[in-house]
Amino acid sequence: MGSDASAEERILGGLDPEQRVVATTLQGPVCVRAGAGTGKTRAITHRIAWGIATGVYTPQKTLALTFTARAANEMRQRLRQLGAPGVQARTFHSAALRQLQYFWPQAVGGPPPGLVNHKARLLTEAAQAMRLTTDRATVRDVAGEVEWAKVSMLTPDTYAAAAEKRSMPMGYDVRTMQRLYQSYEDLKADRHLIDFEDVLLITVGILEEDERVAAAVHSQYRQFVVDEYQDVSPLQQRLLDAWLGQRDDLCVVGDASQTIYSFTGATSRHLLEFPSRHPNARVVELIRDYRSTPQVVNTANQLLAARRPAAGSTPGTWATPLQLISQRPAGPEPSWNEYPDDEAEAAGVATRIQDLIDDGVPAREIAVLFRTNGQSQAFEAALADANIGFQLRGTERFFNRPEIRQSLVQIRSAAKTLGDAPVQVPQQVRDMLSSLGYSARAPRSDSATRARWESLSALVSLADSMAHRASDEDEEFTLQQFSDELERRAKAQEAPVMDGVTLASMHSAKGLEWDAVFLAGLSEGLMPISFAETADGVDEERRLFYVGITRAREHLVLSWSLSRTPGGRPTRSRSRFLDAILPAGSSNAAQRRARRVG
Repeated sequence: MGSDASAEERILGGLDPEQRVVATTLQGPVCVRAGAGTGKTRAITHRIAWGIATGVYTPQKTLALTFTARAANEMRQRLRQLGAPGVQARTFHSAALRQLQYFWPQAVGGPPPGLVNHKARLLTEAAQAMRLTTDRATVRDVAGEVEWAKVSMLTPDTYAAAAEKRSMPMGYDVRTMQRLYQSYEDLKADRHLIDFEDVLLITVGILEEDERVAAAVHSQYRQFVVDEYQDVSPLQQRLLDAWLGQRDDLCVVGDASQTIYSFTGATSRHLLEFPSRHPNARVVELIRDYRSTPQVVNTANQLLAARRPAAGSTPGTWATPLQLISQRPAGPEPSWNEYPDDEAEAAGVATRIQDLIDDGVPAREIAVLFRTNGQSQAFEAALADANIGFQLRGTERFFNRPEIRQSLVQIRSAAKTLGDAPVQVPQQVRDMLSSLGYSARAPRSDSATRARWESLSALVSLADSMAHRASDEDEEFTLQQFSDELERRAKAQEAPVMDGVTLASMHSAKGLEWDAVFLAGLSEGLMPISFAETADGVDEERRLFYVGITRAREHLVLSWSLSRTPGGRPTRSRSRFLDAILPAGSSNAAQRRARRVG
């Protein structure tokens, strides 16, 4: 079945030459090396849509895989807009869980196990039985280590040998961690529970051992697309292989320079070795950057140009970085500041943010990114002092926050009571949320109160925008419609846009972008982090810094401080990574500039 000219123009018309190659190469293995801001999601969604429009793909037999619910939801929305609503766009875990629940009765039998949403409770119980430390931070680190072991397909028996050189949680030795891992597995088995990694492991086992199930899955899905392929773990790769069987209709997209999750088991080896695993693969490079100005792109390129494969690097994880070419008009040069201490740095950043807001940059288009979540407190205080709204990202999910859960209960109850009675929904929402802490003006108080207000304000803004849209289209807008939209968003974890400066770690900023980005705390010990002691570890820190830089569309501000506290000895030095991107002799100039700001 062919496609008509209008479909071709609609789907392929706006693509650049490289994106068009991706979109029109519909069969066989395809490997897309896509730099930051080069339109990779656009290329692969248009590829799927073109495959469906030409009859090469069947929507229900196409599976698009990514790593977060937010990214999967964005992909589904784009595919709907392109006329391909039937395609499955899921995370690896979501796709595997769906299959496991469906095939469990015939492949395993008996009642399916319960799912452990959070490992903390069972790990705490296991640690207490061994008389080990069970504070929250330690349990979190232990959970991360267990997850790494499982996605690396290590059992408690095989874990110790593979983990000899890894740093252990809370100073545990490898044997203690091994026993804790075994105890956790025993508790799950005793209580007929599985965790998210087990979902992948069991699904792999069923597909590899049960020919009937494998045949059913191979019949269900014919084409596969994997986004962010540089983040695939060995376990996810094994699952992907099981889904594919002997076929090769697979398109992978990724950027080895954005591999920043190796501590979770992710590795870029699968992306880099794809052409050797699939000798007939079509390899396409996307290097046209549509996100950032030439000044930002050149800074990112300079950072990666200084990257060298070091002695001791893991084989197979090195590739010449892509050199991006900006497609945007010129913008301001990146700026940088050296401050005497953290408090002065936070105050200086708040001052610069206020200048940008005064110049017309919306607060929601500004982000302050740092290496660790512990650095956020100083910026929260400085922004609150300056009466600048902010939102914390990468902490608690928006719809899991207590004030939001309470809001949804109130709105749902009021919607049932009022039915479709005509009310002024935005005012009704304001009245209900006032009992939870909403007010027309932002509070000038502690950061926790301010963060609560920002959350409630986001719901009010959503009500306003939905009411405005309904009015423009001359449609009625009811409280029930608003309640339904909130329920839909909560299920998809699709948080409303909050009108405040974003504070986030560089890890949690992956996949996002802003007009202005402040990269703060760029001193040795924080960037690279002090525990990055190996060649691989330092290289990953450089890639993380690269991810931070490439979040900025136009304004990029770099800063660091010489001391942790006011009046403290200036024992810090700026990050070694800055040597590649700042002008020679810039430190003295930075000190003079910092004194002027102060």
